[in-house]
Amino acid sequence: MSTESTEELGTLVRKGMRWSFASTFLSRLANLASGIILARLLTPNDYGLFAVATVALVILININDLGLEQVLVRWPGDVAKVASTATTVIFGFSVVLFLGFQAGASAFATALGAPEATDLVRVLAFAILVNGALAVPSAMLTRSFRQDLRTYADLTGFVVTTGLTLVLALTGFGVWGLVWGRLLGNLVNGLLHLKFTPVRYRPGWDPAVAKELLRGGLPLAGATILAVAMVNVDNVVIGRLLGPETLGLYVLAFNLSSWPVTLLSIPVARVSVPAFARLQEDLVALRAAFARSMGLLMAAAVPICGLLAIMAGPTIRFVYGDKWAGAATALVFLAVLGLARVALQLCFDVLIAVGRARQTLGLQALWLVVLTPALAIGAHLHGVAGVGIAHMAVAVVVVLPAFLVALTGLGIRPGLLGSAVLRPALGAVLLCVVPYFATRELHPDLLVLVVGGVGGLALYLPVVYPMRRGLVALKTAKPAGREAEAGAV
Repeated sequence: MSTESTEELGTLVRKGMRWSFASTFLSRLANLASGIILARLLTPNDYGLFAVATVALVILININDLGLEQVLVRWPGDVAKVASTATTVIFGFSVVLFLGFQAGASAFATALGAPEATDLVRVLAFAILVNGALAVPSAMLTRSFRQDLRTYADLTGFVVTTGLTLVLALTGFGVWGLVWGRLLGNLVNGLLHLKFTPVRYRPGWDPAVAKELLRGGLPLAGATILAVAMVNVDNVVIGRLLGPETLGLYVLAFNLSSWPVTLLSIPVARVSVPAFARLQEDLVALRAAFARSMGLLMAAAVPICGLLAIMAGPTIRFVYGDKWAGAATALVFLAVLGLARVALQLCFDVLIAVGRARQTLGLQALWLVVLTPALAIGAHLHGVAGVGIAHMAVAVVVVLPAFLVALTGLGIRPGLLGSAVLRPALGAVLLCVVPYFATRELHPDLLVLVVGGVGGLALYLPVVYPMRRGLVALKTAKPAGREAEAGAV
């Protein structure tokens, strides 16, 4: 990779990363505030019913593009030659999915132990049509690193979703406020993506292009389906075995544990996949960038996950109220899962970027096959806490080692990654000391959170502070050689 092209890539990555993080941070901050209000207005049963409907929506939105969005993002040639056909394929399949789910909504909701959620499922399914119609414009924004425009669209959609949801919840609409808010916000977000896309493509059809697109997209879609199944199979298990009220408690805990993934992995993924893809011809540079990224992600994720795990009870009670206290037993273990998910997402990103879609499909299949029975066993033995334990154990003991083996095919050895995450690992031990004793010796919950959080960070930050050099190196994005790879650790 030439010096000029590498510097250009670095500029694009830095700009995209800044906007991705800004969008995610602001939306999550607002989401936290609105979530606290809604949790105090609604019941765990309401959240459980909405979770059932959301499972359906997440499944639909993640399979309707057949993997073609990611194909367009990393298409090596002139994307204009394939975008029109991609538009037709994605929207056509979205219509098929929508009609199928309208017919099967009752059976789906009943299977998840909440037949009263049938109408919620049917209404939320309309979002699939919006998503299908506007998938290509979204891909074009990602491909061009226009995260600034995506930020505006995402935040505007979020404001609409949150505002309408709160108004409807306050006026007695209950769980339907969540549904209508989500649907309208999705529509506004999609229309803004269409407005901001650099080029608009009309539907078209070329059988040869469609075949080529699907050849690259279907393995990606398969991996995505498995990934979605993995993060939703717990909802299915709890809904069927423990009921919607327990599901509501679990959803709150899982959403909290997903903060590191949402704050870090999602904005990083928006730029890491195209950035890693441009480095795939220079494996030395790729390895260096990946190791630096992993170390920095772990440095940022460890304090969030560690403090959530150690102070789960005080956090839930103080922020959401005593009626949600049952969620803390799951949050202890799900916070550790959140840390593992951050690491695994970056592994997934680099494998996708270099064209290892079939390999990621196998890894996702392994995860799901092991996870499903483990969750059922955990639910039977220890209820909602057992589900959290099973989720965490499978990710750490089975899936993470499997991904590490897969990365050796790119020359990314465990020793390289171990060196990259050494400081966050050592810092994690110190981080947990103060909050551990605070939860046992102090009252009330606010005092526990302040003392535990401040004390833990005071011990953690000096350990990881020297890693700022890695952040500077990643920002400069200079051409890598053997010396760059060595410096990544």
